[in-house]
Amino acid sequence: MAANNDNNAPETQTDEKKSGIADPAPNVTNAHTKKQVKQDEWPAPVVATKTPTSRKRRDPNVVERTNLLNMSKLCIKGLIESALEEGRTLDSDHQPLQQFFALMEHVMTHGLKGKKSFLEKKKDFWGPLEALERIIPEANEIIDSVKNLPGIKTNLGRGRAFVRLALMQKKLADYFKALIERKDILGEYYESNALMVEEEASVIAGLLVGLNCIDCNLFIKEDDLDNQIPVIDFSMYFKEGNYLEKPNGSAGDPGASAPNITALLDQKNYVEELNRHLDTTVTTLQGKVRDLEAANSTMKEEFAAAKNDIITLQTVNEALKSDNASLRAGLEKKLEIAKADIDVERETYQTSRKGLNELYEETRKQLDQETNIRFEVEKELELQISMKQEIEMALRLLEKDIHEKQDTVVSLRKQIDDIKAINIDLYNKMQQFDGSLKHKTELVSKLEEKTKQMSATIKDLEERAAVETDLKIEKEWRSTLQTDLAKEKEEVQQLETELQQMGELKKEFSNLQQEHLQLQKTCEDQELTLTDMGNKLSESRLKMDDMFEQQQYLKEKTWTDDKEVTSCKQCNKAFSVSRRKHHCRHCGDIFCNNCSDNTMPLASSAKPVRVCDNCHTLLLQRFSASKS
Repeated sequence: MAANNDNNAPETQTDEKKSGIADPAPNVTNAHTKKQVKQDEWPAPVVATKTPTSRKRRDPNVVERTNLLNMSKLCIKGLIESALEEGRTLDSDHQPLQQFFALMEHVMTHGLKGKKSFLEKKKDFWGPLEALERIIPEANEIIDSVKNLPGIKTNLGRGRAFVRLALMQKKLADYFKALIERKDILGEYYESNALMVEEEASVIAGLLVGLNCIDCNLFIKEDDLDNQIPVIDFSMYFKEGNYLEKPNGSAGDPGASAPNITALLDQKNYVEELNRHLDTTVTTLQGKVRDLEAANSTMKEEFAAAKNDIITLQTVNEALKSDNASLRAGLEKKLEIAKADIDVERETYQTSRKGLNELYEETRKQLDQETNIRFEVEKELELQISMKQEIEMALRLLEKDIHEKQDTVVSLRKQIDDIKAINIDLYNKMQQFDGSLKHKTELVSKLEEKTKQMSATIKDLEERAAVETDLKIEKEWRSTLQTDLAKEKEEVQQLETELQQMGELKKEFSNLQQEHLQLQKTCEDQELTLTDMGNKLSESRLKMDDMFEQQQYLKEKTWTDDKEVTSCKQCNKAFSVSRRKHHCRHCGDIFCNNCSDNTMPLASSAKPVRVCDNCHTLLLQRFSASKS
């Protein structure tokens, strides 16, 4: 059997080369590497593939994946060719585009984990598409726009809308590739043998890149995406002729009968699946027809009732018409009499109205003038009150700061006096320690001389001593000398400890001197701040005087009305559409743009406002005088 299979192998390869049909072997990687369809030729459907007779029963999931892969190749290639032939943007009615959307839905739902409901499992691919937010931040915009679409209510419709929007934006391949690369996220939504998890998904992602050359213009709001049934029309991809015929014409070969039977069975399965989809569409359409028939019967009943109502209303209308004619004749007579009376009353009303209009216009002008004067007076009062309050607050704050600075100066002076007293005490102690040190150093020097003398005498005695009595005396003398030496050593140690204490006291003294210098600096700084505060107080008083002068100046000046002025006050040029009127915010007069293009901060406003040339020079003089 193995030899027969080896002999048949080259024949199958030649058949595949001639017919352009790829054999989907159980191993998916071999199917894509060794027996892939050429780019120039159309890939043939799996229905017409020839399979060896000795092949085992294949996994149905593998068959489904290979079928979907081949169909996606056919569909995408056909869509690109139709778009290039027509040379225009594709709309929703384009048949290959609808087939592509149906195929993409089958690809996305293959091996999808369904949500268990009461009646059946619901499968929608909106979940993995929504997970793109975690992978690509750019997908947030398209997902938000899909969620905000008004006509879509189900997750299935949202998934279909996402595919259409991504195709219009030419980012479908990018989103699909990013999704299949994240196996951890796909594991939440798909089974282990789903197409999105396997290697076929990467091939489909490469095919989707070719769709970036297509422009689509789809009206998503008009499509009923929630209730569409995705059906793939395989008749668009069947070629002319019989796929089961051999190119050599050897129909009576018994070795070719088995693969023809399997191909026919596969084709039968495809047709059954198509029939199943069509049955579902027929059942839905029958339900809609029943609903329409019921609605039609109710509409007929309503129409009959409406007909009867129309007949009764026609009889009532005729009776009303006769009554209307009689009433109209009587009303016309009354109208003629009323018209004559109205003409007389109208003449009297017009004469009285003229007089009243003249009185009303005069009183209205007086009222407008009085209201304008009142508003100006109220504005000036509010400005003066606000300026007065601000000045009082500034004076209070300055007084508080002065009192606080004076208190701090007094406390600093007290601290300086205390530091001076401490320094004097330390100086006295240092003098006492210096005297005691001198005395003790003198004693140490005397003791050292005595020890030298004693050592000299001991040497003399040792040389002269020859008698035991002299030795005993010398021993006693030595013992006394040793005791004296020990006492002197103790005194020397005490003096060294006192010297160390004196060094520590010197360090403390130096630290206190540094603190004293710092306090002197702070005192000098605070005295400088006090002088600055005095200068600021004098400046604020000068500003107060300037503000009082400005208020008096503002009382004298008035805000001129636009209607009264027809030319610039400074250059006397007439105003027009190109030469606009501008108020000076300081004097209130009206100038042109060239004569009032200066800005200065005023007491009435924090921001700089428009000022005429004369007021600008006057205010500059004031500011320079106040600064000096």
